[in-house]
Amino acid sequence: MKKILTILSALLLITNLPAQINIIVSADGNGCYKTIQEAINSLPDSATIPSTISIKNGIYKEKLFVKKSNIVFEGESREKTVITFSIARDEWRCDHADDWGVATLNVGANDITLKNLTVINSFGFDYKNEYTVDCASDSSKKKTINIRSHQMALRTMSCTRLKAMNCHFKAFGGDTVSPWETENGMWYFKDCVMEGGVDFYCPRGWAWAENCEFITHTGTAAIWHDGSVNPDSKTVLVNCSFKGFDGFSLGRYHRDAQFYLVNCVLPKNMKDAPIYLVPTGNIIKWGERIYYYNCRREGGKEYKWYSNNLPLGLQVNEITVNWVFGNRWKL
Repeated sequence: MKKILTILSALLLITNLPAQINIIVSADGNGCYKTIQEAINSLPDSATIPSTISIKNGIYKEKLFVKKSNIVFEGESREKTVITFSIARDEWRCDHADDWGVATLNVGANDITLKNLTVINSFGFDYKNEYTVDCASDSSKKKTINIRSHQMALRTMSCTRLKAMNCHFKAFGGDTVSPWETENGMWYFKDCVMEGGVDFYCPRGWAWAENCEFITHTGTAAIWHDGSVNPDSKTVLVNCSFKGFDGFSLGRYHRDAQFYLVNCVLPKNMKDAPIYLVPTGNIIKWGERIYYYNCRREGGKEYKWYSNNLPLGLQVNEITVNWVFGNRWKL
């Protein structure tokens, strides 16, 4: 084995190719590291090709900080590779100036890929009763924290490209999946499950979600979008399905937004109400831009508000990943 490694190293030197890095994390100690954060910290500060952190099945009770780009986080299986932490954003912001650290998975780097993982903010499942904390940032110096507050499983800051495939993002409260970069953010989700409270899927910028399931536990609406910087920004959901408590609403927005729902399945118990504009002091520069194509309701009569209404001249077969991201990002 040593001889083979020596030959491989020599070949890399001759060809001037960067070495692929693959780090194994295993909670039971049968890997390079026992924690994911240790594996992240071991990587170089910059890389021209992706490094892979392979995560064995297990429950990893960690709050992760990702400041290094070009990393693939790949779990052994979505159901059994679980990253979990308990934190309420309202409480965090009492003593912190920003959201860095507010989520289970905090991403501040580009070209991050997540595969076969479950990421949980367990706060709303752990606590059943509200409580009051000292809060320096609140005018009353006190803050009441409840299980319906913002609880982020994923939060990006200064990140513009992130992919997630076959992942499960779970919280009880709002803003579970918060990829927030209005000016340049590009987000790709495929075969994922997302669940939480109000606005629990709330991308800013450009977003694509395909074959994803959205589960609403509480709150006024499931999905949200902010495309207020660039009129081309949009969130597209293709072949997605929804479920939740009786009477939950599909979505809402309070800044300029652009929604496309294509071939989506809506549940019988969802409220008969389209994606709506929240009363706001924000100026909506580009008007209502909410589009549906071939959506249907399970087990009940169809509602008129999700009838086909694509913009004039746009064909459904033109709604692709490349159409969303254009030359900004080639997946």
